[in-house]
Amino acid sequence: MYGILVGILILDSLILATAVLLQAGQGGGLATMGGGAGTETIMGGRQATTLLTKVTWWTAGTFLFIALILTFMSQAGTQVRSVLEGQGQAPAPVQNTPLPIETQPTAPPPAPAPQPPRNRRP
Repeated sequence: MYGILVGILILDSLILATAVLLQAGQGGGLATMGGGAGTETIMGGRQATTLLTKVTWWTAGTFLFIALILTFMSQAGTQVRSVLEGQGQAPAPVQNTPLPIETQPTAPPPAPAPQPPRNRRP
């Protein structure tokens, strides 16, 4: 399902790019905004809706909708889950092993006897 939607999204993006590139420009763009000629395009009358404009709106809406669906589908697979979730078998019981118990505490080793100081010269 995910692969089919990605294929539709790619096809839709190609149609959308073609429809946008085929549309005629309004002329001037940002270059006419400072000279006063831009008010005619901003405040001007409404243009007739052409087939190319309708195709652009429908493909853009479809693109956004499919991209949103794919986002939710990809996030569902990466949710944090518990490590213990889905383990069907119980863990193996731990066997008790007897620890060595000392009956008598061991005495520390005897300290070495101090040696008398040497008064000889070498």
